[in-house]
Amino acid sequence: MERLQLGPEILQRENPRLIYARLSGFGQSGSFSRLAGHDINYLALSGVLSKIGRSDENPYAPLNLLADFAGGGLMCALGIIMALFERTRSGKGQVIDANMQWQYLLWPAPGVVMAQLQHELAALALYHCLPNSKPPVTEKLLEVGTRPPLSKLNLWEAPRGQNMLDGGAPFYTTYRTADGEFMAVGAIEPQFYELLIKGKSPSHVSPNSPFAVDQDSYSTIRVQGNQERSPRLGLKPDELPNQMSMNDWPEMKKKFADVFAKKTKAEWCQIFDGTNACVTPVLTFEEVVSHDHNKERGSFITNEEQDVSPRPAPLLSDTPAVPSFKRDPFVGEHTEEILKEFGFSLKEIGQLTSDKIIESHKVKASL
Repeated sequence: MERLQLGPEILQRENPRLIYARLSGFGQSGSFSRLAGHDINYLALSGVLSKIGRSDENPYAPLNLLADFAGGGLMCALGIIMALFERTRSGKGQVIDANMQWQYLLWPAPGVVMAQLQHELAALALYHCLPNSKPPVTEKLLEVGTRPPLSKLNLWEAPRGQNMLDGGAPFYTTYRTADGEFMAVGAIEPQFYELLIKGKSPSHVSPNSPFAVDQDSYSTIRVQGNQERSPRLGLKPDELPNQMSMNDWPEMKKKFADVFAKKTKAEWCQIFDGTNACVTPVLTFEEVVSHDHNKERGSFITNEEQDVSPRPAPLLSDTPAVPSFKRDPFVGEHTEEILKEFGFSLKEIGQLTSDKIIESHKVKASL
């Protein structure tokens, strides 16, 4: 949209009520923000991928369910719902920054409460239930189109573990490095796969294409004072079978594994960082906090005790969530408080409690 000069600043001048949602891979800022990636790359950079799999095996991506659908689509939809509810108060729209990597920085962290999200969604649900009120979200908020049957997608024809997104493809999986760490590869599209193999911009991709690669983004090696292109995996493309030849995938995975095992994770990062080859390190939770991209985005906050927690997401431009280090609320702790905000009397609240429709749990001070 913004490449077409249709960014939120322009559109909201025409319609101040407009809600403009940005859903990206690595976010709107940071060193990875303009790089290509896929579900496996976002999970790798969030730290979540390092926790999936058996202890004696490589991490494996849970298809494209977590980052694409849950961390990306679902969290963006929640951001839209919150913005719609806020618009019933202010009459104004706002911009939502959602991305598939940042949302998964919200791994469990004690004491972190996404207070705004919980309160807004609870209030939204109650708003729908109030007598003689019009819901702020109409039935036409989301028009869900039909999808082709899975059998028509040609993604799951092979047995488990032999398909494109479940670890079968050599270009969408994880590889162990020389130091026992891991790299995640998600080079599905041919232009990204070609960068993975030989580090050369595909001749069939137009410079004006959204998949065009910035020539300055190539990693390089210095030889006698001159800059030279650095081959990615050091494999000869003419000696490899076709990328989509599924019968050859097992042998190709062995070749790729042998190559990745020759360098450390840090060395592979030097080669692939800043490129569109869709190769990212599989970070641990400890590494996530200190990674340059996350530091540049300010993805974490630190309290007085130096405890580190991820910032709330998604980010709303006008009403961002206020980070909190308070303990998580007990179930029903704020039930009475929220119902009172919506005009329920103590008698009505008592009746709802007696009928076991709601649960109320007031915290008593310990003396």
